[in-house]
Amino acid sequence: MRDWKSELDALVAEAMAFAGSLKVEIELAPGSTEKSPRRDGLSVPDYGGSEREQIRKRVERFKAHQERFMREREEYANSLLRRIRPVTKS
Repeated sequence: MRDWKSELDALVAEAMAFAGSLKVEIELAPGSTEKSPRRDGLSVPDYGGSEREQIRKRVERFKAHQERFMREREEYANSLLRRIRPVTKS
């Protein structure tokens, strides 16, 4: 059996040497700064206004999301009960 650990160490050393030899320059879009959030192409929601307004809007969205989940759970439970009732009555 080969000494795979030494081969792995050699491969890692070679990869690190290669990575260290690369020079990468990142170009920023005109008018942007490095402090602006980047999320791999995803846009950050703009809530606008003060922090209080942002929090209020986020809470509203969260509540609407939770209400939708609650409705979906109730609908699912009701559909199960409608399917089960005929079987349990016999």
